[in-house]
This record gives sequence, structure tokens and C-alpha cells, in this order.
Amino acid sequence: MPHLNKLRTVRAGEHGGDTAPPSADRLRTALTAFFALDGFLFAGWVVRIPAIKHHIGASASSLGLALLGVSAGAVITMVLTGRLCHRFGSHRVGVWCGILLSLSIALPAHAGSALTLGLLLLVFGAAYGGMNVAMNSAAVDLVAAIRRPVLPSFHAAFSFGGMAGAGIGGIAASHLSPVAHLTLLAATGLLVTAVMGPVMLRNTPDAPATAPSAPDDRDPSSPRMSPAVRRVVFLFGVIALCTAYGEGALAEWSALHLSQDLHATPGTAAAGYSLFALAMGVGRLTGTTLLERFGQTRTLVLGGTGAAAGMLLGSLAPTVPLALAGFAVTGLGLANIFPVAVGRAGALAGPGGVAAASTLGYGGMLVGPPVIGFLADWLSLPMALTTVALLAAAAAALGYASRTAAPHA
Repeated sequence: MPHLNKLRTVRAGEHGGDTAPPSADRLRTALTAFFALDGFLFAGWVVRIPAIKHHIGASASSLGLALLGVSAGAVITMVLTGRLCHRFGSHRVGVWCGILLSLSIALPAHAGSALTLGLLLLVFGAAYGGMNVAMNSAAVDLVAAIRRPVLPSFHAAFSFGGMAGAGIGGIAASHLSPVAHLTLLAATGLLVTAVMGPVMLRNTPDAPATAPSAPDDRDPSSPRMSPAVRRVVFLFGVIALCTAYGEGALAEWSALHLSQDLHATPGTAAAGYSLFALAMGVGRLTGTTLLERFGQTRTLVLGGTGAAAGMLLGSLAPTVPLALAGFAVTGLGLANIFPVAVGRAGALAGPGGVAAASTLGYGGMLVGPPVIGFLADWLSLPMALTTVALLAAAAAALGYASRTAAPHA
């Protein structure tokens, strides 16, 4: 993954201290906007799932199978996006994915069956997966260039974007059809991309200092990477997967759980994910302070344990207020697990470690919803959602086990 050599040189030579050069500030603003847009569009889609489910007459299992289209599209694209970023640059790929994501958000509202919905979500998932990988790659480059741990702030922007998307979606659910709502989201996405895309393209990273053919012993794909390091990078990827599973499950099933099982109104049902996203965003804004006070391993353990307790309450609570409280606690607990896991993989194995852990993590976010759908038909939706608590507890256990596996524990 290329570094922002010019930004690093300006920072060290002209600006010094902790002040980033203007180009880095502009790039950080643009990246923040794209992360927020990513969360905004995704949340805008997920809060309309109950309406689209009703429109096409899908069962929980058929809806879960259709949602697998998002997962399949994203996983296929994630495998290819790394190569595209290497060839064309993460900034350019990210901008094009932003355009595709904005256009594809309008597609699911036009589905007439579960099969059609799944095919349309395949396109949406491809854009979503590509944008996530490209934006995270660009963010890692910026963190390396300005030498400040600002990665959690980008994930906070995603969470706050999701909160805004869910909140606006809750209002729109009572006044607009899914077609009108998702079309407005598409227009919003294209507008943000038109404004911020040129900033990304003007601040493109320089070519790597080393030749592309030179092996990097910090890259998990390098033949010089030891099997032990590969295993540790995989461990952090699994931790990221465990927490992202919960984020994806709540994004696509919390509104249905509140409306179907607890008989909440459409606006209140949409507020469930909005509250979860708000708690996660606040948790990520305070992530640096938590890491400095408790350390990375304790942050992983406390976060996973808290998320497990919160999700048990959120999934099994008999009333809407208690369920909402559980979702909020879950958001606070999960907030920093993903950034810490990805950061530790990167500290151990460089950009390749970040890419590997991120791909596994986002895979969990996208696999979670269809798994919840099948379990909901087999058991019930509340019982299916308890798997989020199970995996959060697993993340805590793996986080504790990793304390001697890598630096910065």
C-alpha cells in the first residue's frame, strides 16, 4: 500500500509538531465525508428492509437469502479491490465506488421478488465492499503520513453517518415510499461524491519508495512472512469479524426485531439502529482516551464483555425501552474492537495486515445478516440475535488470548 510521501515530507520539514499540512487536512476532511456517506447510505437502506420485505412478501429465510447478495457482492469485490487500488490508487477506486454505491442504493426498492432483490443487492454489495476497502486503505496511508492515530475518527464518522441515515430513514418511513426515499439517498450520495471526490483525486498518494517487486517481510502475502505472524494476523482478523458480525446483524435486523417482536412503530423501530450507531460513534470518539488509560488488551476484553451483556438485553428484553438500552450498551462495547484489531494487525504486519484483518472483519458484517435470517426461521429472531452476544464474548476471549501474541498489548 503506497504512502503519502509528500504529506510526510511537508509535515516533517515545514510544519513540525502535531500540525498536519493543509493538503493532509483537506484529505482528512474528504475521507471523513466518504466514511460518513458510506454509513449514511447503508443505514438508509437497512431501515427500509421491513417495508421492502412486506412489499415482496418474503419470509425471514428468503429475505436472509436475498441479503446474501450483499455479502457475495462485497466479498468478491474485496478480493479484487486490493489489486485495483495497487494499480489505480485507493483514492481513485474509492471515488468510483462512491459513485457506484450512490447509484446502486436506489435499486432494492424496485425489486419484485426475493430473487430479484438478491440480484440487485449483489450490485449494491459490490460497491459497498469496494468502497470500504478503498477508504480504509486511503485512511491507513494518511495515518502513516501524519503520524497520528486518527483511524478511529474515520470509523466514528461511519457510525455517525449511520445514525443520521437511520434517523432520517425513520422519519421518511412514515412519509415516503422506499422508491422515493432511496432515490433521494442516491442523489445525496452523488452530490457528496461530486464535492469531495476532486479533493481525493488531487491528493493522490505517491508511488511506493520501494520497487513493487521487492518483497516486504511485513506483508502477510510475502513469502518471507513467518507462519507465526500469519497466524497472529488471522487472529486479529477473527476478532474484527466477531465484532463486525454484530454490527451487520443490528444494521439489518434491529428494526425488524423491534417492529415484529416488540410491536414498535416504524419510527421507533428505525431508532434502534440509530441509537446503536450513536453509541458506537461516541465510543469511537473516546477510543484514544480509553486506549491510553486501559491499554489495547483491556479495551478489547471490556468492550467484548460489555457488548455481550448489552446484546443479551437487547435481544431478549420484553419491552422496547429495555431493548433500546441494550442496543446502546452493545454499541459502546463494540465501538473500538474493530479499530484496535485492525491497528494491531497493521502494527505487526504493516498495510498487508490491515488489509487482511479488514477483509475478514467486513466479511463478518456482511455474513451476519443472512445467518440471522436462517436462524430466525429455525428458532426465532430474538434467539438468533443472541449469537451477536456469543461472538462478542468470543472477541473478548480472543482479545485476552492475544495479549502476548503481538506488540502494544
